[in-house]
Amino acid sequence: MSTVNDLKAWQQQAQAQTELVLERVLPAAASVPATLHEAMRYSALDGGKRLRPLLVLAASELGGADFNAVEQAMAAIEMVHVYSLVHDDMPAMDNDSLRRGKPTCHVQYGEATALLAGDALQTQAFDVLSRPTGLPAARQLKMVSVLAKASGSLGMAGGQAIDLAHVGKPMNQAELEQMHGLKTGALIRAAVALGALCCPDLGEEDLQRLDQYAAKLGLAFQVIDDVLDCEADTATLGKTAGKDADNDKPTYVKLMGLAEARRYAETLVADAVALLSPFGDKACHLRQLAEFVTARKH
Repeated sequence: MSTVNDLKAWQQQAQAQTELVLERVLPAAASVPATLHEAMRYSALDGGKRLRPLLVLAASELGGADFNAVEQAMAAIEMVHVYSLVHDDMPAMDNDSLRRGKPTCHVQYGEATALLAGDALQTQAFDVLSRPTGLPAARQLKMVSVLAKASGSLGMAGGQAIDLAHVGKPMNQAELEQMHGLKTGALIRAAVALGALCCPDLGEEDLQRLDQYAAKLGLAFQVIDDVLDCEADTATLGKTAGKDADNDKPTYVKLMGLAEARRYAETLVADAVALLSPFGDKACHLRQLAEFVTARKH
């Protein structure tokens, strides 16, 4: 029980840290153009599980991390994630009216402003990630490259394109896993990689092992997302429940059934955790975050 409480305390502290960093690096709401900056802050602040920044922080605990690099990576990956949510919720994509328990950005500010807010959040992420730190320049450049690749057509945006192209069409498990490996998994893998790259003392073998962990975690996260879309209600999720079924999207639940999908997620998490064994106690929070994914209710 103490482990659960320890994780909760660490999570709350890390979420508060993420909020403070985002508050600091986002343009002030009053600065021109004010409405755009308001929309960016509305979407990015005060909400969400902050799983990706938490993964950055947890991975950075494995070595001698540069503090500024860690905070910048936490903010950058969350801004990319939020930009993807803003665009994902728009009428041309998933057409959703609720996100993190409040009206989506386009409902609150209009479609044109939401489109620009997503664009601006994405570029702001790379501005923040490229600011000076104590890391070697080559390592910091690698971080910029990792986030760029994970965000683009061979990562998150590509996964979203595959998703949109398959509405109402059947997908087998291999196709579904390829899609989610890009749409959700790429940014989760990037989060772990960014945290590890903040530690100059972690080498290539460490990075590869952590990437395998993150790939399994990202897949488990999506499987549980599909389970929750069937099981949880809108108030609990903070977004519209049953949306995937209503839109006739391919899901793991549709493919393998509810109980089997949950079992599959649990197997993936167990495999992910096993990969962390060489890191010992330093990987405590990465281990707990993996276990949190299958236990979560939203």
